[in-house]
Amino acid sequence: MRWDRFFEDIEDQLASEWEAERAALETEAERLRLARITLHERLAALVATGDADPVAAGLELRGGATLSAPVAGLGADWLLASPWGSRSGAALVPLSAIAGVTLPHAALLRSARPETAASGSAVSRRATFGFAVRDLVRRRSGVTVHEVDGRSVTGTIDRAGADHLDLAVHERGAIRRAAEVTGYRIVPFAAVAWIGIDGHAESLRV
Repeated sequence: MRWDRFFEDIEDQLASEWEAERAALETEAERLRLARITLHERLAALVATGDADPVAAGLELRGGATLSAPVAGLGADWLLASPWGSRSGAALVPLSAIAGVTLPHAALLRSARPETAASGSAVSRRATFGFAVRDLVRRRSGVTVHEVDGRSVTGTIDRAGADHLDLAVHERGAIRRAAEVTGYRIVPFAAVAWIGIDGHAESLRV
């Protein structure tokens, strides 16, 4: 009887050790998985889809501005948000301008599992910030360029280079005509915190 109890104790101990080893391996695998996740992948999991309630992400930007908005789209190095609703405007945000993102706990956990990310266009996910800005040039969209130093300038983007844009400065809502333009400004992409796009959020397509 004593030997039976002896072997039972050994089996219990081995089972406990195996369980501890399995848990340790799972924990290490999870650490390795998390170590490979990028910010881009986590943001992709937040992209609003038609079959789910959008999650309002708190985008804390360089310079101190904060946008609370669902993430409507994602490019290679930028995201599109709609702080004022899909029918009144949108915000084009370079990822380099993001200082932090605040989320509800459930959304935070979901963003840490990229396999739950919404399936977006592979083409749009490769489109750069410069490409998105050039789309605004093509559409002649009225914009407000918010810079990382807190300055905001309204107008129409005339052209976009490799790392900067040319802004024709005029009052918000005005049509870009020579008589309405009060000046011209070159803005490096590195100075942009976000670009507010007048009109429909759907105006930006890549």
